[in-house]
This record gives sequence, structure tokens and C-alpha cells, in this order.
Amino acid sequence: MTGTGKIKRKHAYKSHILTKKTTKQKRNLTHAGLVSTADMDRVKAMLNI
Repeated sequence: MTGTGKIKRKHAYKSHILTKKTTKQKRNLTHAGLVSTADMDRVKAMLNI
């Protein structure tokens, strides 16, 4: 969780079969993102927040 109550998340597709992905793809998947506002209620329910 961030200080303002948003939920951080990691990107998918970064764990295996990385040889066919470009360096740019892998670099852009490294950075964390935020859960969208449309999914926030569902994610909070799954995490019991």
C-alpha cells in the first residue's frame, strides 16, 4: 500500500521464457505499477484490507 491508500503491483510476464522478449520489454516490466481504480475494491477484498 502507498501512503495515500493505493495498492502497488508487479507486472506479469517477467518470470520465465525471457529469451524471446526484447530487452526493452523486460526493462519496462521491471517497474512497479498501481492497481487500477476499477479493480481496487476486488483486490482489497482478496487481500482482506
